Amino acid sequence: MNQIGHVLISAPDTIRARYRTLHGKLLIEALARLRPTGDAIYNAVLTALESLARRVQALAAEHQELTATLDDAVTELNPGLRAAHGVSPDAAAQLLITAGGNPDRFRAEASFAALCGVATVGCLQRQDHPPPPLTRRRPRCQRCPLPDSTRPHGQRPPHPRLRGLADRGRPDEKEIIRLLKRAIAREAFCYLTTTVAVSEIADLRPTRQAKNITLTAVAHHFGVWPAVISCMERGTRRDDHLANAYGDWLTAA
Repeated sequence: MNQIGHVLISAPDTIRARYRTLHGKLLIEALARLRPTGDAIYNAVLTALESLARRVQALAAEHQELTATLDDAVTELNPGLRAAHGVSPDAAAQLLITAGGNPDRFRAEASFAALCGVATVGCLQRQDHPPPPLTRRRPRCQRCPLPDSTRPHGQRPPHPRLRGLADRGRPDEKEIIRLLKRAIAREAFCYLTTTVAVSEIADLRPTRQAKNITLTAVAHHFGVWPAVISCMERGTRRDDHLANAYGDWLTAA
């Protein structure tokens, strides 16, 4: 993608003006359909753009295929970890690799937090003392990364439970981030060391469609947006409490 941008910057004005308004997937699809014609310069530029666009499409398809394979593997090994909020197939695989086949080797949740680089060391935490620094026991390359999509980076986290930690009213932003990271490590440790039951959602959509119930009707009944119900049915958003209530409601409907 960067190479395509660099080629377009130095391309002739007519080519640059034609594709200036396109971005992302639309740009790649348009460039992949090119049929290079014209003089030597135009032909060379269009050939390079077409070749790069087809390479992007091939790599994207390969990435989707490998991600699907990885998703199946981590879901089979630890369905609760994969179903956790914000845990992608890559993050779940890294956590499982770090824990290995013997997660009991972690003496306590604090040892796993130290492995992730989010355990605290130093003096006792008091109101008039700054927060203790995070442990740097291992090099950064050897630390277990937390799930990327749940990491707090200067903004309120998406999960309601983590938002509750951020809304405690602590004035120090570093202290809030420390609390959030430690909470994420604590939840990941729970998924790695215990068996977490995952609500069955595969039959929710077929049952709703068989009973001719619309997404809007379901959303109105539970007081949520239709997109929330749709994401839960497709498995892109986990909410065990809502899924169980939704299943019971469909059975009684």
